[in-house]
Amino acid sequence: MRILVVEDEEDLVEALRYGLVRADYAVDVAYDVEQASEKLYAASYDLMILDLSLPDGDGFDLCRSIRQGELNGESDPGLRILMLTARDRLADRVRGLDLGADDYLVKPFAFPELLARVRALLRRDTVRPGGAASAVWRVGPLRLDTGRHEVFRGDRRLQLTPKEFAVLRYLMSRPGQVVSSEDLLEHVWDENADPFTNTVRVTIGTLRRKLTVDGEEQLIETVVRQGYRLREHDGPGPDGPEHGTAPRVREMSD
Repeated sequence: MRILVVEDEEDLVEALRYGLVRADYAVDVAYDVEQASEKLYAASYDLMILDLSLPDGDGFDLCRSIRQGELNGESDPGLRILMLTARDRLADRVRGLDLGADDYLVKPFAFPELLARVRALLRRDTVRPGGAASAVWRVGPLRLDTGRHEVFRGDRRLQLTPKEFAVLRYLMSRPGQVVSSEDLLEHVWDENADPFTNTVRVTIGTLRRKLTVDGEEQLIETVVRQGYRLREHDGPGPDGPEHGTAPRVREMSD
C-alpha cells in the first residue's frame, strides 16, 4: 500500500520512511502543504501521515481541503488520514477527527504503535460483502497473514520477498478483478519508480513461480493488454473443499 508522509522534520521523516519501507509499504514524502497538495493531485494514496505544524500552512486546513474535495474536485473517502503531531490538547484531537482524520497520534510516540495504527486503518480497505476486516485473508488456496507477514498455499509456506508479498497482498485485496501494471506500480512502488520499467512483469513472474510448484494450478493469469488477475476457483481446489469456493477476504481465528 502507498503512504504519503507529510512532515517537515527531516530526521523524523527518515525514521518514518525507513520503518514503513521495512514493513513493505511504498512511501512518498512531502515537507509542506504545497508539496503534499501536488502529490495528492498527481497520485493516489492509501494513507497519509500528516503533521499539523507545517512551514507554509496548517495540517487541519489540508485535511479539510481533502475531505471537501478542493484538491481534486471531489472528496477522497478512501484516503486514510493519520494525524501525527505534538499538539496533545483534547480540543485539537476533537477538531482533527471532526475535520475528517481517521486517527490522531501524539508525539513522542512508539513506532510499533504507529505501525499498528497504520495496519488497522489500511485493513478497512479489505472489507468485502460477506467478509470482515482481518489481518488474515483467504483467497482460494492462499492464506496471507498481514500481521506475521506469512503466506501459505495450502500447508506449504511461501518464501516471498517484501515486494512479492506486497504485490500478492494487493492482488488478494481485489480477488477476481483485473489489476493493471500501472495500478500495481502506483500502489506497491513509490514515486521514484520508473513508469517504463519492467519491474512489475519481473516481480509477477517470480511470484508465479513461487506460488505454483509440482503441477499446481496457476493462480495469477495475464489478461492481454489489461493486466493481471488472481484466478477464481469454481470447484474444489488442491487443498480441499474450503479452498474451492470463490475468492474472499474473511475473518479468521487462530
